[in-house]
Amino acid sequence: MVVELESGTVIGRGVNRREVDRDPTGHAEIVAMRQAAASLGRWRLDGCALAVTLEPCAMCAGAIGQARMDRLVFGAWDEKAGAVGSRWDVLRDRGALHRPEVIAGVRSEECAALLGDFFDRLR
Repeated sequence: MVVELESGTVIGRGVNRREVDRDPTGHAEIVAMRQAAASLGRWRLDGCALAVTLEPCAMCAGAIGQARMDRLVFGAWDEKAGAVGSRWDVLRDRGALHRPEVIAGVRSEECAALLGDFFDRLR
C-alpha cells in the first residue's frame, strides 16, 4: 500500500502490522497514512492518493475520509468486509463528510491472485 502526492512521489508505505504489533488498527492503509502524515507534518492528506490491493474495510475507509485524501485506488473487491462498494460504501455515502474520488477494480484479477497466493502461504 502506498500514499503518493499528485507528483507521484511516494510519502507513505504500509503493510499489515496487526499481528506483529498486536494492534487492531494496524491495517496496511492506516500504517501508510500514518507514515504519510508524518512525512508531511500534518494530519490532512489532501493532495494525496492511496493505492491498495484490496478494497478497504470500514475502519480504513473512514480514516481515508477523515484524512481528506483526494483519491483511493484499489484492485480486488472484498465481498466479506469491503466498505467502498462491496458490503458498504462509506466513502460515497451522501452523508459522508469528505468524498474522495474512488477508482475501483484496477488490475483486480492480478490483485486477487496476489492476495490468494499470500494467504495460501500463511496456511
